[in-house]
Amino acid sequence: MDWSAISERFATVRSGGTDLQKRIRGLRKRLTLLLAVVGPGLITSNVDNDAGGISVYTQAGAHYGYALLWSLIPMTIALYVTEEMCARLGVITGKGLSDLIREEFGFRPTFFVMVTGFFVDLANVVAEFAGVAAAMEIFHISKYVAVPIAAILVWTLVLKGTYRQVEIIFFFACGFYVTYIISALLAKPDWIVAARATVVPNIHFTSDYLLMLTGLIGTTIAPWQFFYLQAGFVEKKVGPRQYPQARADVLVGSISCMVIVFFIIVCTAATLYVTGHRDINEAKDAARALIPLAGVWAGYLFAFGLLNASVFAASILPLSTAHVICEGLGFEAGIDHKFEDARIFYGLYTVLIAVGAGVVLLPHAPLWKILIFSQVGNGIWLPVVIIFILLLVNRRDLMGDYVNTLTFNIIAWVTAIFMIGLTVFLSYASLFQGAPASQ
Repeated sequence: MDWSAISERFATVRSGGTDLQKRIRGLRKRLTLLLAVVGPGLITSNVDNDAGGISVYTQAGAHYGYALLWSLIPMTIALYVTEEMCARLGVITGKGLSDLIREEFGFRPTFFVMVTGFFVDLANVVAEFAGVAAAMEIFHISKYVAVPIAAILVWTLVLKGTYRQVEIIFFFACGFYVTYIISALLAKPDWIVAARATVVPNIHFTSDYLLMLTGLIGTTIAPWQFFYLQAGFVEKKVGPRQYPQARADVLVGSISCMVIVFFIIVCTAATLYVTGHRDINEAKDAARALIPLAGVWAGYLFAFGLLNASVFAASILPLSTAHVICEGLGFEAGIDHKFEDARIFYGLYTVLIAVGAGVVLLPHAPLWKILIFSQVGNGIWLPVVIIFILLLVNRRDLMGDYVNTLTFNIIAWVTAIFMIGLTVFLSYASLFQGAPASQ
């Protein structure tokens, strides 16, 4: 028996086992690092599927069937490109977006950003609480009960919780978007047609179609997202070494956001469009219409998804606004600060919650006009914020080797200019043609 050969083979096997163990440990380490960083990108992208956004998606499916699904792929790219730049700014500089604008461009531009952000986001907060009221109507619960309870819950969550605790709850809220996937499955769509429509553009050069397309794209990228996303990475103390994980977080968030949009459109296309129920103006109309078409569970799950999205966004939008103003003025900001150390931050959050919920409770409140105002306000605010981001992310003295590459810069500027044009068109249409509300 050749003992030397046997020993050599054993050593080879053991060495292979050691290499495998090293690879497993390395994989486990990378996964642990990713889980420690993940959060801001996933949460920010998914909360964009708020009450106004879901209303636009349901109208797209009800009015045009699967025809607009092709737009989701370029929308995903646009969402990722813009959010990735913000993530990079936060990770490399360790500062929030409003803070950087103040330091690099002075107080006047910052003041414009703060004032515009406050009023636009306030209108958006009203829209989210209107979404809470609409969803609970389907469950036969009065808005005078549902809205105050929702307002107290989100206020208590942020005021009493730490950043980590709040983030975990937001993760659970992201998980509840699966209700739209289940609703779509219960609707029994034609998956072959849906798949083809996703990869083959089907463009109609009619004003209504282009308006709906603009609404879809306009509701994908909202200015408040950039401030909250960057503040999230700063608050988690994510540094340059964790940049690859932060970028992965943004990518996963962008894709998961668009997956939910896909299923919402598919669900309404397979039911409302096919059966001719196209007189849909809000998400609650779609939830009611789904009950006789796809079953009571499909309708209730759709309504629950609307409720979850509205409460989710009602929690985060005021946080984003408080960050914008406090960073711009140099005040302490962040959930991990105690109330005594960040009175302005928590005071602003409280005011936005109280006013947003209070307006919805007013009899005959002009909620539609407020929704239109928030849409037009976002249209004015978005181009300004995107240009600030692009100017900042290309500052080598600020970003070092993390400035945009030429290729990425071209993509980013084309995305920005394209979004600016579409948003201007959407704002004009909202004012003069009564476009469907987005954002």
